[in-house]
Amino acid sequence: MNDEAEILFEKRGRAGLITLNRPKALNALNANMVALMHPQLIEWASDPDVDLVVIRGEGEKAFCAGGDIRQLHDWGRAGDPAMRAFYRDEYRLNAYIKSYPKPYVALLDGICMGGGVGLSVHGSHRVATEKLMFAMPETGIGFFPDVGGTYFLPRMPGKVGTWLALTASRLGQTDALWAGFATHAVASADIPALTDALCEEGNPDETIPAFVMATSESSVAQMREVIDRCFSADTVEAILERLDDEGGEWAEKQAATIRSKSPNSLKIALRQMQEGAKVDFEECMRIEYRIVSRVEKGADFYEGVRAVIIDKDHSPKWQPAELTDVSQEAVDAYFAPLPDELDLGALDRTENSALAD
Repeated sequence: MNDEAEILFEKRGRAGLITLNRPKALNALNANMVALMHPQLIEWASDPDVDLVVIRGEGEKAFCAGGDIRQLHDWGRAGDPAMRAFYRDEYRLNAYIKSYPKPYVALLDGICMGGGVGLSVHGSHRVATEKLMFAMPETGIGFFPDVGGTYFLPRMPGKVGTWLALTASRLGQTDALWAGFATHAVASADIPALTDALCEEGNPDETIPAFVMATSESSVAQMREVIDRCFSADTVEAILERLDDEGGEWAEKQAATIRSKSPNSLKIALRQMQEGAKVDFEECMRIEYRIVSRVEKGADFYEGVRAVIIDKDHSPKWQPAELTDVSQEAVDAYFAPLPDELDLGALDRTENSALAD
């Protein structure tokens, strides 16, 4: 096994063990990792010696902090089709995890954002430690909450998912458990023993409960009423009006945060929450592929990455700069069907055919 590889695969006991192995980059997900992981999951799905899949991140800081945004920025700037190909393959991987025929256990011991959420939230078991920091920060870089955010965010309690999508607010272990992102809470110190037990015993429903820790009351749960009241409005402008009317430190902070994000991204994200609540998972992924196919041709994603990751001046110049300048027609265009819609089963069919041969 090459310990320098970006993603490691191992059959240990009854488990197929995946390790995201870019700790210096907070295990950011790139095209190579996606390309290797999907066929490996397909192979393990039909392997009688593999009872479950366990995925974890190397290092002490992150499970996976998101996609390799700088690489995607550079591809998009150059007009390289690799950018769109990455999202196509990533979304197919997310969908395969969602439908995986065996238990899929994500060990969330640290930062989990963006692309890392796509590798975890769709699995059957999401085990969060006290080090978890979950967020969907995309509106702050001119992007949108993808990797299935169109599906799972609207299905959180009340309007919590809409609040997370627009503000990029962070959840820790307790709040993530309450909101449904995590399924179990364990101590970070117990992750090595839990990993060993999962690999040895092969049944997460029997193994994980012995490691579960008690958690305190969710602070987000206590804010649920005001979140629902403010974020149930039909437009971003109306949400801001409700926050302004609400007053108080919390509401003022949310409003200020929203006003710092890309107006275009905010309107896309709210539309995602509205549309995603009404359709199934596969349609949500097709919606996201439609959006990203248009985002790559726009300006805000590149400006957001410049401001946050490249120049780090944190002063993006959004186009348009004001919410009122983002028309309904402009938003509609992101959601319009594509001539080449996302085919979620293409790789699975190819790999399964090859295995059968």
